[in-house]
Amino acid sequence: MEIRNIAIIAHVDHGKTTLTDALMRQTGMSGDEVSMDSNALEKERGITIYSKNTSVFYQDTKINIVDTPGHADFSSEVERILRSIDCVLLLVDAQEGPMPQTKFVLKKSLELGLKPIVVINKIDKPAARPVEVVEMVYELFLDLGASDEQLDFPVIYAASKQGIAKRELADESDNLSPLLDLILTHVAPASSPESLAKPLLAQPFNLAYDNFLGRCAICRVYEGKIKAAQGVFIENLDGQTRARKITKLFTFKGVGRQEVTEAEAGDIVMVAGLADIYIGETIAESADQPALPAIKIDEPTIALNFLINNSPFAGREGKFVTNRQLKERLEKELEVNVGLKIDFSETNYYRVFGRGELHIAILLENLRREGYELQVSQPQVIIKEEEGLKVEPFEEVTIDVPENLSGVVIEKVSKRRGQMTNFKTHNSQSRLTFAMPTRGLLGYRNEFIVDTRGEGILCAQVLGFQPYAGEIDKNDLGSMVSMITGKALAFALWNLQERGVLYIAPNTEVYEGMVIGNVAKGNDLAVNPIKGKQLTNVRASGSDEAIQLTPPVPLTIELGLGVMNADEYLEITPHNVRLRKQYLTEVDRQRAKRAKSA
Repeated sequence: MEIRNIAIIAHVDHGKTTLTDALMRQTGMSGDEVSMDSNALEKERGITIYSKNTSVFYQDTKINIVDTPGHADFSSEVERILRSIDCVLLLVDAQEGPMPQTKFVLKKSLELGLKPIVVINKIDKPAARPVEVVEMVYELFLDLGASDEQLDFPVIYAASKQGIAKRELADESDNLSPLLDLILTHVAPASSPESLAKPLLAQPFNLAYDNFLGRCAICRVYEGKIKAAQGVFIENLDGQTRARKITKLFTFKGVGRQEVTEAEAGDIVMVAGLADIYIGETIAESADQPALPAIKIDEPTIALNFLINNSPFAGREGKFVTNRQLKERLEKELEVNVGLKIDFSETNYYRVFGRGELHIAILLENLRREGYELQVSQPQVIIKEEEGLKVEPFEEVTIDVPENLSGVVIEKVSKRRGQMTNFKTHNSQSRLTFAMPTRGLLGYRNEFIVDTRGEGILCAQVLGFQPYAGEIDKNDLGSMVSMITGKALAFALWNLQERGVLYIAPNTEVYEGMVIGNVAKGNDLAVNPIKGKQLTNVRASGSDEAIQLTPPVPLTIELGLGVMNADEYLEITPHNVRLRKQYLTEVDRQRAKRAKSA
């Protein structure tokens, strides 16, 4: 049976998973209610976080499909997947056109010499402009230096939600067969008689964890055959070789996996038994076979400290509250989360390096759902020296806003050292492009939502390390800090809500040093949220007003990471997210401040 290997790549929310689900339904690989996004967080957020493998069978051909994340924080997933496949389906929204992540994933694909199939998706949208979007995609190919062969890309028009694809807009179609036919003709077979005759050569591009099998490697078999119970040699990135044995072998079918005894060159398999395998290493039949080119993964851009929860409310909700348990869980995360790096050298905290705020927030959300209690420090951008020059990570920020709101966005981004590189207006919508230090972007997303009244779209992708941009004036908010422990009262909060934005509602338990809101003036404010009204037997119609509280802003992990100050911790438990000062009492905070200035 012939094999075709493809990946579906696109900007976030352009329909990758919906298309994969539709392909599986049409080929009988899954039912109507089954989706590739099976993780609880993925379902809640409506985004793909983890890449997934599936396969469908069409006209006696096996088509391996890899569904990739669209968000820039998970781009390390995309980078390594592109090495393992032979063609990409580039999905572009028929209304939005190419977006920042579209550019990033396409650039990576073109650099690897892949010849994409362009799928103009969501042609059923009322504001769809497919013909114009095709032109925009062509311009993007030119900008990225595509070869003549790559510029001659085939185009398919699709409405993946309805399970429809067609070669021309005027064609009649009620299924995805035109796309499947194009995959068979455009994508080269994954193997040849020559590659089948050679000794085994495979490379893992992803890792998985099974409670019974332990660490598993998802590999592309490049040459030969791979078998269960086979002895193999693993060559690491430094050229050192070690002998291991494969215990179990699986291929992918629909949303599940199928145990097999052997697989041939060109197939994508999951291998168990290689407990110390890592992405980019080479699995070979003999020790003297040449290794496959290593898979490079981009460096992390932000860092923060993870430590155990030691607040006054520690241990109330969590099952895992010790330093040892946290360390074991982070070590386990390293086995599958390759965009993550962790420094375990300190004893009272662990330094975690990630690709962005969302990348870290997803990890923290998983930890709290598993029953862990912990605290994290403010995320800091990684600043280093290259050839005696101070450099920091920059991001290309693309912003879509109504034309009348573009002024306030330009002003705010410019204050944060963002340099405008492009400005376009279409149908009273402006698209602004900036090169901006990651430092300036931290904490801006929440402010952006307020400034654009929820109508703006902000996307970012890492550009790499560039010269340090200088100090950034963010006009940081001050914190409203409780000076007492107890239950917050409506009367006290009613008086405080004029000072800023509250994070808590009445009857919320608070402790001394806990941050209950923010103040616009930039300085911290010590407050008493449990102060009640002085009761007398005298009633006055003018002074006894009804208490009307503005609904508080619920503190989420992402919001907390964005608004917290350098002297604060974000406390994360299974049922609560709190902000607190590192030093809980005013005396300790002043002492720490003096010690720092000295």
